Amino acid sequence: MKLKVLNQSGQESGDIELGFSIIEEEAKGNQAVHDVVTAYRAAQRSGTACTKTRAEVKAHKKKPWRQKGTGRARAGTVASPIWRGGGIVFGPRPRDYSKKVNKATRKLALRKALSERIKAGETIVVDNIQFDAPKTKSAVEFLKSIGAQGSVVIVTDGINENLVLSTGNLPDVDVTTADQFNTYEALRYDTL
Repeated sequence: MKLKVLNQSGQESGDIELGFSIIEEEAKGNQAVHDVVTAYRAAQRSGTACTKTRAEVKAHKKKPWRQKGTGRARAGTVASPIWRGGGIVFGPRPRDYSKKVNKATRKLALRKALSERIKAGETIVVDNIQFDAPKTKSAVEFLKSIGAQGSVVIVTDGINENLVLSTGNLPDVDVTTADQFNTYEALRYDTL
């Protein structure tokens, strides 16, 4: 499949052949996309929630009152989970939420996501993006000239510092490199 290539001012400057085959079947790759996005979002979780057990609560070891004769229920410590300010029984502990996803599954998921975006016409290919200086105005004019709408992710082959600085103040625009681009980003933005 061929995609038309635009220059920085929005005029057509040729076309380019895709480096992978488009996934035509409707169902193929849906589970892979789900697995990869779930794993990506799980890996973003910090997993630092922590509560104290009865052993970790700062409390004295003294028995609150004697065992018998008061008419109250027996109590051995103020750190008991039943008491206010006591320990938490099955509270959260620090843990790692990340999930393992095979390399082949990750590749299939990215191919499926890109195939869907290309078929929907939500991708724009630009031959070269070059700004003389980091200016937000230049980035806004560039996005308007190529017809990018909504939230936009710009995928470049290398780090383009002027582009990164120019889009820094635009809330719905992100810049990433091709080796960092993933399935989640392919699905999250309105325009690639």
